Amino acid sequence: MEIINEKIDAGKAFDWGRTSEEYARYRDIYPEEFYRKIVDRGLCTDGQEVLDIGTGTGVLPRNMYRFNAHWTGTDISGEQIAQAKRLADESGMKIDFRTVSAEQLDYPDASFDVITACQCFFYFDHEKVLPKLARLLKPNGRLLILYMAWLPSEDVIAGKSEALVLKYSPSWSGAGETRHPITIPDAAYNWFEPEDREEYDLYVPFTKESWHGRMRACRGVGASLSKDELDKWDAEHREMLDRTAPDRFEVLHYASMAILRKK
Repeated sequence: MEIINEKIDAGKAFDWGRTSEEYARYRDIYPEEFYRKIVDRGLCTDGQEVLDIGTGTGVLPRNMYRFNAHWTGTDISGEQIAQAKRLADESGMKIDFRTVSAEQLDYPDASFDVITACQCFFYFDHEKVLPKLARLLKPNGRLLILYMAWLPSEDVIAGKSEALVLKYSPSWSGAGETRHPITIPDAAYNWFEPEDREEYDLYVPFTKESWHGRMRACRGVGASLSKDELDKWDAEHREMLDRTAPDRFEVLHYASMAILRKK
């Protein structure tokens, strides 16, 4: 499904379905600490009903399945959901994945203890989505917003890779990340109150191939470039990695979380 949002990439169209196979293979990269910080706060565990919106290939539900919550995952992209179902089925996980946008969620009121949004919260129409999420949460339910990004000004490989994305997608708005708290829109405070937040650094391990796949699966590359552009980017990025990177390396990231409690 092609998406056009004037607030993202200056309105350049992108389609996660075009990169779903690579997304499934290369974007399951969150370190154990990322998940432990969630569980340590008593979220997404022990029989809780959890809805993961913008689930993509189901990275969060699949990696947190072992903590014994009951997971539902939704995404606007049918191709992403197909990959999520495949990966969950291969691992024997019972997760209810559905293709639906966050703006069109239609579950009964008070269905969930926790709603998670990982790497996706800024895509949504907050005026429409936030009251819906509040309605879907049980009393005192939590909205957990998660994000992780590389730090291009502090990591050489990330910086060179990002520069190459911008060469082919100059309007890509994912560039130049720095450490910062997750931005909470003013509309959220009509239905939620802030409970907790944290920002912290992570070193994420890669090989040349897995980092190349991770970059190819980003919005500014595989989800939006033409075939000719993608072929050229692919060759240049591989050549850059051969010159710059060892066979195995770590890329500096920061992670953020924000926990909002339903009023």
